[in-house]
Amino acid sequence: MHEELTGARLGHREIGPIALATGLVVILLVLAFISMFTGRGAVSGGLYDYISLWQNDPETAWLILSQVRLPRTVLAVLVGASLGLSGAVLQGILRNPLAEPALLGASSSAALGAVAVFYFGAGGMSYLLPFGGMTGTLIATAILLVLGGRSQDTLTLILAGVAINSLTAALTSLALNFAPSPYAALEIVFWILGSFADRALDHVYMSAPFMIIGWILLLSTRRALEALTLGEDTASTMGFDLTSVKLRAILGTALCVGAAVAVTGVVSFVGLVVPHILRPLVGYSPGRLLLPSTLGGAALMLAADISVRAISTSLELKIGVVTALIGAPFFLHLLFVMRRTRP
Repeated sequence: MHEELTGARLGHREIGPIALATGLVVILLVLAFISMFTGRGAVSGGLYDYISLWQNDPETAWLILSQVRLPRTVLAVLVGASLGLSGAVLQGILRNPLAEPALLGASSSAALGAVAVFYFGAGGMSYLLPFGGMTGTLIATAILLVLGGRSQDTLTLILAGVAINSLTAALTSLALNFAPSPYAALEIVFWILGSFADRALDHVYMSAPFMIIGWILLLSTRRALEALTLGEDTASTMGFDLTSVKLRAILGTALCVGAAVAVTGVVSFVGLVVPHILRPLVGYSPGRLLLPSTLGGAALMLAADISVRAISTSLELKIGVVTALIGAPFFLHLLFVMRRTRP
């Protein structure tokens, strides 16, 4: 009810699913094109500069495009889509508009799992990083679903997320405190802040399979999310195995968020902002929201990554910092609106 009132107040109108998906795909393609020709430092310059470089030194131009810009763009799409989809599913499963991977501790738990891999000297075996991240997210998401149960209490979930975030932050700080060298500690800190800089195609190959499997699991909950709007008892009588649905949600979120955090660090609030922006456009249908949230998350992440490269600073801003600066005020706004519209 709070969502409908908010949407009506902002003047949102429902858009057909094909029109909405088409519009988001167009936006995504435009942003991907811009991302491929936006850079910093030795590879800075826009499309005109790149064309000039291609005419003078095509080998270097192709190397920049294929080994620097392409991996960064693809990773931004994969990570943004994973976070947007995970946020939409968590909000539907928990029937709570404030559910989001970072806010509820899933992202910080994934970071802790990946940091543990670094800490115990397995960072060189890059294929272990996603497993560390997924294990952390799996534990955090399972705890939340158990605590959520049949309750829709926002306060309980927020407090649970605060507790999980606090615990994982403390354990991560402990790992930093006992890091073998200041350089290793600094590397972990910069990685936790989230960034797509210096990522290669190996990172894409390492994370993409896990994310895609996670997408399949999360999208498979679509029909069950529609039934859950009527309550768990009603959904069960309609033939949905809620244990299976929640298990797919847990595993899908773990795969998506764990793999994303393992290669880029913590990027917060994408899973909160994107579903809320798009929900009124799909008539507040949790099932119809999944695909738009996937596309919208990818578009938002690309836009944020383009902005950190376009802003002139001595050091590139971390993507996690930018999304937090956008998402935290948005979260406070949602709390304010929900308080005012609460009957």
